[in-house]
Formats: sequence, C-alpha cells, structure tokens
Amino acid sequence: MEQKRTINLDSVDAYNKLYGLETLHPLVTVVDLKQAKHHSASAIFNYGLYALFLKNGVTCSIRYGRKQYDYQEGTVVSFAPGQQVDVEIPAGEVTHDVLGLLFHPDLIYGTTLGEKIASFKFFDYSQMEALHLSEREREIFLDCLDKIKRELEHPVDSHSAAVLSANIQLLLEYLHRFYDRQFITRHKVNSEIVARFERLLKDYYGDGAAKESIPSVAEFASKVNLSPGYFSDLVKRETGMSPKTLIMRHMIEVAKHRLAATSEDVGIIAYELGFQYPAHFTRMFKRLTGQSPTDYRRLIEQN
Repeated sequence: MEQKRTINLDSVDAYNKLYGLETLHPLVTVVDLKQAKHHSASAIFNYGLYALFLKNGVTCSIRYGRKQYDYQEGTVVSFAPGQQVDVEIPAGEVTHDVLGLLFHPDLIYGTTLGEKIASFKFFDYSQMEALHLSEREREIFLDCLDKIKRELEHPVDSHSAAVLSANIQLLLEYLHRFYDRQFITRHKVNSEIVARFERLLKDYYGDGAAKESIPSVAEFASKVNLSPGYFSDLVKRETGMSPKTLIMRHMIEVAKHRLAATSEDVGIIAYELGFQYPAHFTRMFKRLTGQSPTDYRRLIEQN
C-alpha cells in the first residue's frame, strides 16, 4: 500500500496554496473548496491552525487517532493546532462542496477570544462527535462566515484583527450553543452512555481484585468510543457531575464498605483501590466525606 504523504498546515497561506486559493489575510481565511484550482489527495494533515469545516455534500472519511468518522452532509468538524488528521478521499472524487474557516493562533493573542478559546471544548472533540446542523443553524453558520469574508475583503488596518477575532468568537459562541442543543436532542442515547459508564465503573471495582491504578476518564471514554472531552461534557450535562467526580464518589462508597465490613488497615484498602500513596486516599476521603477513614470506621463501630 502506498504511504500517504504528510502535509503540515502551519499557516493560512500554506492551506490556500495547497488548494490554489487566494490569501487575503495572513492569519485568517474563509474557504470554499468548490472554488479550489486543485485538490489534495488523501493525506495526513498536521494542523498548526484552528479550523472549522461545513460539509455540504460528497462523501469522504476522516480518521482521527484510531477512530473513523464518516463526514456526512450538514456536519461541522473542527480542528485545533497540534492535531493530526487522516483524510481519505474516494477514488475519482474531484468536487469538494465544503466551506471553512481557518485562523492562526497569532490572530487571537491578547484578545477576548484568546482568553476564551480554551472554553470552546468542541475543538478537543473527536471527529466522531461532529456537530449536525439544522437548516436554521446552517444559515447562521453561513451568515457568520459571510461577515468574516466581507471583513477579509476590507483593506487591512489597525481594526482588522479586533473585528475578525470578534466575528470568529461570535461563530464559536453559536457552535457552542448548537452543541448544547445536540446534547439535549440526543438525551436518550446519552443517558444510555452514562448508564454504561456506571456499569463499567461498578465492574471495575466489583471483582474484589486489587487495582494497579485509579481508572482515568480517558479509559472509560475509550470504552464507550468517545473522546475524553466529549465524554466529560456529555456526562456533566446528564448527571450534573463530571465523570472524575463520579469515579471518586464510587471509590468512596467502595472504601466505606471495606472500612465498615473489614478490619483491614487503611493503607491496604488505599492500595487495593489503586492509590499509590495512602495519604492521597485519606485526603480525598476526608475532602468528600468530612472525616478521615479512621474516624469514619470508629464512628461505624460505635454505632
């Protein structure tokens, strides 16, 4: 099998040159791949930019890590600097009905968007968790792109960076809202994922065997085929608590049972729950219950 080439997208101009598009601003571009003079074949892309793409037609697949997502019509996918994406273009496919926005991190340094960019967690979602837009949401997305494009057509001046970053932030705020809607409309599926997570957590500590470590959020996310970011947001929206908190609370319940039902040393219980240091277990137990493991056991014995 022929090895795919790797393309480093470390600048807006590098992306535009790849597709034969004009660069109007060195740090931002709005792209319509139907206007591309040439197209990229299947390749591995290393992103040094933030990017959002709206797919209007044409099937292609994106592999992100070890997971594959069918990039369907009417979906938005997002990428952040440092991500590597494997794009597979079907044989004979030449038309890319895709609209997109790409911007360099340098654009937003020192801006409100720069301070807030980390809160737009969908940049960390796997592409399996793309945003599916309604027709109205698609209109809003396109309107935001149009505003950014019109600003790019304006001569660059001292206001350009501020206006561009403000309009980009508006688009990201809308996408944040649309993702919240998607979590709500997928309540049934999401509640099933939470139920599976709870079963996996109970099974992890249910066999009675000593654990080598405390299970991570990423481990459970992988078992339900979600990225850690999307999984965390899903669980938080469904339960009001983060998966990390739920893991800790379950561990406390297991520890309480062991403290009440056995005379095992607190250190042994801590090690068997996966804590490397008993002091860490004691601190967590006291933080969540208001008393140390020893005090809890003493209180149970007195009753």
